[in-house]
Amino acid sequence: MAAIFQSLGRTVAAGIVLLLVFIVLAGLGTQQWIAVDTHGWWTFFFRWLHVLSGVMWIGLLWYFNFVQTPSMPKIPDEQKPAISKVIAPEALFWFRWAAMATLVTGLILATMYGYLGKALSLQKGYHAIGLGMWLAIVMWFNVWFVIWPNQKKALGIVQVDADAKAKAARTAMLTSRFNTMFSIPMLYCMVAQQNSGL
Repeated sequence: MAAIFQSLGRTVAAGIVLLLVFIVLAGLGTQQWIAVDTHGWWTFFFRWLHVLSGVMWIGLLWYFNFVQTPSMPKIPDEQKPAISKVIAPEALFWFRWAAMATLVTGLILATMYGYLGKALSLQKGYHAIGLGMWLAIVMWFNVWFVIWPNQKKALGIVQVDADAKAKAARTAMLTSRFNTMFSIPMLYCMVAQQNSGL
């Protein structure tokens, strides 16, 4: 068992195997099996991918804002390169690609359900999901076109002078805080559409 948990790849593979075992057990218990050729199964599958990538995206956003950024002043200067040279670049890789996956799977899902245009134009009956989608699109844009370019400067991936580095770090932090603020109503709107919360 320890060999599984010593490798992230094996841990994820084990999670997928466990999911398949649960699906088979549920099928045996209920005598209802997944029909992979139905629209309902594919929409469910894309919703699951959307939720998985969204958890990764918002989880990392909150990690940066609730854990990493507040903790940096407490870390001794000689230990900060471990964060800025190793942990932050890796976390930012997963952060930006999770944002992309969340946006893409969300757009696919809205297309599959036939409400993409109605939601984006905030038509009656689609206000909540539409607002959530627009908030998520702004957040995605910030990740790819504000936070990441500035983080590359702040982390030294792109070489700039000390003043530009400090300015980039501040811009990335403030934009990340903006996204944290947006994440609260965005998540509410996403859940509200199906649960009459708006």
